Amino acid sequence: MSTDISNAFIKQFERETHEAYQRMGSKLRATVRSKNNVEGSSTTFQKVGTGAAMTKARNGMVPTMNVTHTAVECFLQDYYAGDWVDRLDEFKSNIDERQVLANAGAYALGRKTDELIIAQLDTNTNYAGADTDGMTLAKVLAAFETLGTNEVPDDGERYAIVGWKQWSQLLQIDEFASSDYVGEDLPFNGTQAKRWLGTVWMPHSGLSVDGGGVRKCHWYHKTAIGHASGADVQTDITWHGDRAAHFVNSMMSQGAKLIDASGIVTLRCDETPA
Repeated sequence: MSTDISNAFIKQFERETHEAYQRMGSKLRATVRSKNNVEGSSTTFQKVGTGAAMTKARNGMVPTMNVTHTAVECFLQDYYAGDWVDRLDEFKSNIDERQVLANAGAYALGRKTDELIIAQLDTNTNYAGADTDGMTLAKVLAAFETLGTNEVPDDGERYAIVGWKQWSQLLQIDEFASSDYVGEDLPFNGTQAKRWLGTVWMPHSGLSVDGGGVRKCHWYHKTAIGHASGADVQTDITWHGDRAAHFVNSMMSQGAKLIDASGIVTLRCDETPA
């Protein structure tokens, strides 16, 4: 195999992995505040306080708002997803092993991206409702009220992620399931999602559940969580003659950080059988 063919194979694999990550990887990266091409091991997100408008005397000085600025540091970590491709197995298989590994690596890195974001959402202690029942209309409205009380912007950038059990429970609520209440416009093609109460609701299989069977679902504004990427998905392919196989490694450097807890409400839902 010539060098040109090998380089073409590598470039094609890198492209396929990147496209698979964008298409099928992380579900949550687009729902949070994101910073790309970070240099170094950390970056900072600015948390800006609330300003107030005031009057001034004629010809007097314009009063300043003295808005507070808090730097929230987000550390990046490196993650890898690699596997072997035996040279002779490629001839025996009737599937495209390159594409299979590209998808597998993209899925793994996508899940890790979501894990980082969910881990930061889980640090929130601003709860709505009790943890002794499932997803109910009363619990949803309590969370909705809390977001309004905290003056979280209703600007179309609110997101709610729930477990599949809670998604099933929501579908039993007329206000959620009926087209009379739920809009048709959705920002994520190919994603099971609904827009309700000015929020995009999505089911997610990776939400945390404790030993007592209580799952944490989260309703948040995009600016409340930060995600940083120092190196987006990259792929390295090396030939190992002693194994007669290629080692295919996909990798990235990313991190996530809670920026503003007032922009998040956590709904704890009991999943234990009745």
